[in-house]
Amino acid sequence: MNENLFTPFSTPTILNQPATIPIILFPTLLILTTKHPTNNRLATIQQNLTQFALKQMMMTHNAKGQAWSLMLMSLVTFIATTNLLGLLPYSFTPTTQLSMNLAMAIPLWAGTVVLGLRFKTKNSLAHLLPQGTPTPLIPMLVVIETISLLIQPMALAVRLTANITAGHLLMHLAGSVVLTLSTTSFSMALLTSMLLVLLTTLEIAVALIQAYVFTLLISLYLHNNT
Repeated sequence: MNENLFTPFSTPTILNQPATIPIILFPTLLILTTKHPTNNRLATIQQNLTQFALKQMMMTHNAKGQAWSLMLMSLVTFIATTNLLGLLPYSFTPTTQLSMNLAMAIPLWAGTVVLGLRFKTKNSLAHLLPQGTPTPLIPMLVVIETISLLIQPMALAVRLTANITAGHLLMHLAGSVVLTLSTTSFSMALLTSMLLVLLTTLEIAVALIQAYVFTLLISLYLHNNT
């Protein structure tokens, strides 16, 4: 049993060195490439899911936005595989770290903003001041809209961190209850085990959905700026 509730979220070490980078790179080994046979079921499922997600995110984009398709698909695949691997026993989920999620969100958000300022300068600046605003409210609304713009990457990172962390905490609590009840009441332990299975299924769905939501919001920011 872990020492405390937040032990699973501490960064693991190998020979007293942080193992974050190998853990982040490990999911890339699970992605099938052209070197692997493409006529098996796993490859077919992977291709179908990739095409479906790509179609959903790129259907409203113009040529400038569609140039980001490879980056967006790489992002959703990376987050999804990282979240799913974090559900394995004795594993570590990098996306529970706010610093890592901010490192993904800020550059992508900044890239969409820069594109907007370069190609749609007037429209991008017009978003800071809604049409028909009374003159006395102009300075206040400009400040509010600027803050709401700057807070977008923080909202992306916090949403992903909170959802993944909350699910892991619930599973950890349920697992601790099962271990405790297994020595006192087998029937209650069995009932709690069923709850743990349901939580695990829900967390698998959350891992995939949060990867899609994170990437979809980046896609929406891109659509508004291209």
